[in-house]
Amino acid sequence: MTDLERRIDQGTGREPADIVLKGGRFFDLVTGELVASDIAISGETIIGTVEDYEGREVVDITDKIVVPGFIDTHLHIESSLVTPHEFDRCVLPYGVTTVICDPHEIANVLGTEGIQYFLDSAEQTIMDIRVQLSSCVPATHLETSGADLPIERLLPFRDHPKVIGLAEFMNFPGVIHKDPICMAKLEAFQDGHIDGHSPLLSGRDLNGYLSARIRTDHECTSAAEAMEKIRKGMHILVREGSVSKDLHALMPILTERLSPFLALCTDDRNPLDIAEQGHLDYMIREAIRNGVEPLAVYRAASISAARAFGLRDRGLVAPGWRADLVVVDSLENCKAEMVFSGGRRVTDALFSTRKPVAPVGLDSVKARVVKAADFGVPVAEGETPVIGVMPGKIITEHRRYRLPTSGNQTSVDLANDVIKVAVIERHGKNGNHANGFVQGFGLKKGAIASTVGHDSHNICVVGVSEEDMAIAANRLGEIKGGFVVVEDGKVTGEIPLPVAGLMSLEPYESVRDTLHHLRQAAYALGTQLEEPFLQVAFLPLPVIPHLKISDKGMVDVDKFCLIG
Repeated sequence: MTDLERRIDQGTGREPADIVLKGGRFFDLVTGELVASDIAISGETIIGTVEDYEGREVVDITDKIVVPGFIDTHLHIESSLVTPHEFDRCVLPYGVTTVICDPHEIANVLGTEGIQYFLDSAEQTIMDIRVQLSSCVPATHLETSGADLPIERLLPFRDHPKVIGLAEFMNFPGVIHKDPICMAKLEAFQDGHIDGHSPLLSGRDLNGYLSARIRTDHECTSAAEAMEKIRKGMHILVREGSVSKDLHALMPILTERLSPFLALCTDDRNPLDIAEQGHLDYMIREAIRNGVEPLAVYRAASISAARAFGLRDRGLVAPGWRADLVVVDSLENCKAEMVFSGGRRVTDALFSTRKPVAPVGLDSVKARVVKAADFGVPVAEGETPVIGVMPGKIITEHRRYRLPTSGNQTSVDLANDVIKVAVIERHGKNGNHANGFVQGFGLKKGAIASTVGHDSHNICVVGVSEEDMAIAANRLGEIKGGFVVVEDGKVTGEIPLPVAGLMSLEPYESVRDTLHHLRQAAYALGTQLEEPFLQVAFLPLPVIPHLKISDKGMVDVDKFCLIG
């Protein structure tokens, strides 16, 4: 008997279902009703609702509610700081049954080897991991990346069953000005899905960008920006990550009317925040707590997300749909008490059935050793450009200050919270080193350094003391990548991330606990930022307005050029 025949026999009741959930209700995302019903499952498919069923296995869910599995429509698993296998084990129990990831971070370090690692991992995980092919490696010509992925290197992956399409097209100036490399990639995917990335883009430039058949955007930071993009046909991915927190600003658009054109995503979220708050379930709870209709946000979390990315088999609790299900205590609390992924109940035993995938990029940190003098900034006439950090956002401001000097060197200005920032090339290509200033970290002493530095993942270090900055940067080479905190010449906190300098080889529980201690070490330096490490990681991101820094120097993102 084929799977199709078995499903039909079980759906009609001629044969008992494999699994029947009894005693609960399901949330009908078509009508908005809570429907008392058995839910029958055959293999990985729902085969019965609104009827009574017998099952080989019966699960009592009395007084519980069943909702479709949640879909995170845009994230970088690398930013969780754990491998795809550990991300699977960490996040799936929160009800996230599908994620659409862009391995952009590891691709910028390792190229096609990094993409293949993710595809190999996706074939083993219990969660359904779908992969978008990284479109911007390197993201721009304004930084040094570890790899270069022209269209010829992406096309061999196009027909992989786990691949959806082309990942976030961050180089929107390249699209608007018809850069030949951008055009080649866009042409190759005109009949497929192309993810967008267009912060603050509007008017005719937005029209030109969308004319390339780019369909989504996760960079909206205001309701007005989101509404213009929705009116112009974009599907808006409402984001709430560890640094970029746009949920509250976009709640006005989270309505029943607009929900077919909305989805949810996290982009970058680490295990400590997941443990303390949750994942997409947190976004659902927070939205409802602030007055969003449950129907609107649950649609965005599942069926609307599935439709946006062409996943036609999931997103509803209905016969013939994939049995990705979350049993919650209530719509408002959204606490996952039981999760089914493709009809399989999620347990520790289920995770143990996965085959391991060998890690890659264990020797990717090839930065030169630096000394304190390397962090000096010569005195220049006039005001100095300063990166202005905005808590909870990856957008930065382009600020200018007259900074104090000492001899022929420009100094930090602690009274105005201006400290040093540097980016050091770490792929072993040219040894570039650029220095600048940043405001908003609140550091009074010490230094924080990271090999997680979007998008090219060079070493980024911020600090008050040049000596501590040098110690922190050099320590990253010794531990093969990660985060380091230094105070008064001593390493007070660190987490090794040896997989491409981005991910740990440890279980997510260990990463979570280490991050807690690391955060405390950073707080001891005076920072008030909720997530200082990912805030450091976004300082070298030269595709996000307005002022950034790369290994080549300070970057005016609005003019898309280096300063000086």
